[in-house]
Amino acid sequence: MLLKDFYTVEKLENIAPGKHSAFIVLNNKHDVFKGHFPGNPVTPGVCMMQIIKELTQDILGCSLIMTASSNVKFMAIINPDINPNLKLDLEILGDNSSEIKVKNTTSFNDTIALKLSNVYKTV
Repeated sequence: MLLKDFYTVEKLENIAPGKHSAFIVLNNKHDVFKGHFPGNPVTPGVCMMQIIKELTQDILGCSLIMTASSNVKFMAIINPDINPNLKLDLEILGDNSSEIKVKNTTSFNDTIALKLSNVYKTV
Protein backbone atom coordinates (compact mmCIF):
# COMPACT_ATOMS: atom_id res chain seq x y z
CA MET A 1 0.00 0.00 0.00
CA LEU A 2 1.56 3.26 -1.14
CA LEU A 3 -0.35 5.35 1.41
CA LYS A 4 -0.28 3.48 4.69
CA ASP A 5 -3.68 3.34 6.40
CA PHE A 6 -5.40 5.35 3.64
CA TYR A 7 -8.08 2.69 3.20
CA THR A 8 -9.10 -0.75 4.41
CA VAL A 9 -10.37 -3.55 2.20
CA GLU A 10 -13.48 -4.90 3.89
CA LYS A 11 -14.27 -7.48 1.22
CA LEU A 12 -12.85 -8.55 -2.14
CA GLU A 13 -14.90 -11.01 -4.12
CA ASN A 14 -14.70 -12.67 -7.50
CA ILE A 15 -18.20 -12.36 -8.94
CA ALA A 16 -17.50 -13.88 -12.38
CA PRO A 17 -14.45 -14.77 -14.47
CA GLY A 18 -12.41 -11.57 -14.71
CA LYS A 19 -14.92 -9.58 -12.65
CA HIS A 20 -14.36 -8.56 -9.04
CA SER A 21 -16.01 -6.30 -6.49
CA ALA A 22 -14.06 -4.65 -3.71
CA PHE A 23 -15.61 -2.95 -0.73
CA ILE A 24 -13.29 -0.48 0.95
CA VAL A 25 -13.48 2.08 3.75
CA LEU A 26 -11.51 5.31 3.48
CA ASN A 27 -9.71 6.57 6.60
CA ASN A 28 -11.04 10.11 6.95
CA LYS A 29 -8.32 10.84 9.54
CA HIS A 30 -5.48 10.23 7.05
CA ASP A 31 -2.99 13.09 6.56
CA VAL A 32 -3.92 13.37 2.86
CA PHE A 33 -7.24 14.92 3.83
CA LYS A 34 -5.58 17.59 6.00
CA GLY A 35 -4.31 19.22 2.84
CA HIS A 36 -6.98 18.15 0.37
CA PHE A 37 -8.93 20.14 1.60
CA PRO A 38 -9.06 21.39 5.22
CA GLY A 39 -12.64 21.47 6.45
CA ASN A 40 -13.96 19.90 3.24
CA PRO A 41 -12.01 16.71 2.53
CA VAL A 42 -11.99 15.36 -1.02
CA THR A 43 -10.40 12.06 -2.03
CA PRO A 44 -7.75 12.88 -4.64
CA GLY A 45 -8.31 11.23 -8.01
CA VAL A 46 -4.73 10.01 -8.14
CA CYS A 47 -5.31 8.18 -4.85
CA MET A 48 -8.36 6.46 -6.31
CA MET A 49 -6.29 5.41 -9.32
CA GLN A 50 -3.65 4.00 -6.96
CA ILE A 51 -6.30 2.03 -5.05
CA ILE A 52 -7.49 0.49 -8.34
CA LYS A 53 -3.92 -0.52 -9.18
CA GLU A 54 -3.34 -2.00 -5.71
CA LEU A 55 -6.56 -4.01 -5.80
CA THR A 56 -5.68 -5.33 -9.27
CA GLN A 57 -2.23 -6.33 -8.01
CA ASP A 58 -3.82 -8.18 -5.08
CA ILE A 59 -6.20 -10.01 -7.41
CA LEU A 60 -3.50 -10.99 -9.91
CA GLY A 61 -0.69 -11.55 -7.41
CA CYS A 62 1.89 -9.48 -9.28
CA SER A 63 3.34 -5.97 -9.38
CA LEU A 64 2.01 -3.62 -12.05
CA ILE A 65 2.85 -0.33 -13.68
CA MET A 66 0.23 1.74 -15.48
CA THR A 67 1.00 2.35 -19.15
CA ALA A 68 -2.23 4.06 -20.25
CA SER A 69 -5.46 5.46 -18.91
CA SER A 70 -8.57 6.43 -20.85
CA ASN A 71 -12.18 7.40 -20.39
CA VAL A 72 -11.42 8.80 -16.92
CA LYS A 73 -14.61 10.34 -15.59
CA PHE A 74 -14.84 11.75 -12.08
CA MET A 75 -18.58 12.02 -11.64
CA ALA A 76 -19.02 12.80 -7.93
CA ILE A 77 -16.86 14.10 -5.10
CA ILE A 78 -15.79 11.41 -2.65
CA ASN A 79 -15.86 13.08 0.76
CA PRO A 80 -14.54 10.55 3.32
CA ASP A 81 -16.49 12.22 6.13
CA ILE A 82 -19.78 11.67 4.32
CA ASN A 83 -19.14 8.60 2.12
CA PRO A 84 -16.17 6.57 3.39
CA ASN A 85 -17.61 3.25 2.16
CA LEU A 86 -16.87 2.61 -1.50
CA LYS A 87 -17.58 -0.23 -3.90
CA LEU A 88 -15.12 -0.74 -6.74
CA ASP A 89 -16.18 -3.00 -9.60
CA LEU A 90 -13.19 -4.23 -11.60
CA GLU A 91 -13.24 -6.02 -14.93
CA ILE A 92 -9.78 -7.42 -15.64
CA LEU A 93 -8.82 -8.56 -19.14
CA GLY A 94 -5.50 -10.02 -20.28
CA ASP A 95 -2.85 -11.98 -18.44
CA ASN A 96 0.45 -11.43 -16.65
CA SER A 97 2.50 -12.13 -19.80
CA SER A 98 0.92 -9.30 -21.80
CA GLU A 99 -0.91 -6.09 -21.10
CA ILE A 100 -3.68 -6.09 -18.53
CA LYS A 101 -6.75 -3.94 -19.11
CA VAL A 102 -8.90 -2.89 -16.17
CA LYS A 103 -12.30 -1.24 -16.40
CA ASN A 104 -13.44 0.28 -13.14
CA THR A 105 -16.60 1.77 -11.73
CA THR A 106 -16.38 3.21 -8.23
CA SER A 107 -19.54 4.07 -6.33
CA PHE A 108 -20.99 4.93 -2.95
CA ASN A 109 -24.63 4.24 -2.13
CA ASP A 110 -26.35 4.57 -5.53
CA THR A 111 -23.93 7.24 -6.80
CA ILE A 112 -21.26 6.51 -9.39
CA ALA A 113 -18.20 8.54 -8.44
CA LEU A 114 -15.58 7.34 -10.93
CA LYS A 115 -15.35 5.40 -14.18
CA LEU A 116 -12.10 4.65 -15.98
CA SER A 117 -10.12 2.20 -18.06
CA ASN A 118 -6.44 1.55 -17.30
CA VAL A 119 -3.79 -0.53 -19.00
CA TYR A 120 -0.96 -2.07 -16.97
CA LYS A 121 2.07 -4.23 -17.58
CA THR A 122 3.80 -6.45 -15.06
CA VAL A 123 7.11 -5.38 -13.53
